Amino acid sequence: MPTSGSVVVAHYTGMTVAEMSDLRARMRVAGASFRVAKNRLAMRAMQGTAVESISHLFKGPTGIAFSKDPVAASKVAVAYAKDNGKLVILGGTVGTTALDANGVKALAELPSLDQLRGKIAGLLKAPATKLAGLLQAPGEQLARVVAAYSKKEEAA
Repeated sequence: MPTSGSVVVAHYTGMTVAEMSDLRARMRVAGASFRVAKNRLAMRAMQGTAVESISHLFKGPTGIAFSKDPVAASKVAVAYAKDNGKLVILGGTVGTTALDANGVKALAELPSLDQLRGKIAGLLKAPATKLAGLLQAPGEQLARVVAAYSKKEEAA
């Protein structure tokens, strides 16, 4: 968890072993993990850290979803919670910023890190394509002018 981009804290009261296995499998596919938390150990581990403000969430049967990608864990957790009411999102963190349940849901709506990288690559590629066209245009114009002069010289 120390290298996590985001952490989602949730209650899982009433979930069966099959449901828990399904949640973990979905998390794995997205590059995230879900673990049952030992509340006392989790609170002790958070003491003196930037995320100590979420220690109040660790009461009752608590699970932690985490991922390096800032939105992967929240996307899977929120989607699973919509399908299965037994998973209740309590809050979480992204980096060192604490989030409430609504913050986690808002984070889940953002595009993933890979999607953002694709968009940035597309934005970076577009100006380069335009620049190549602009650099090519003066050469073409010069060639047309030279061709026009040569035709004029031939005609004379």
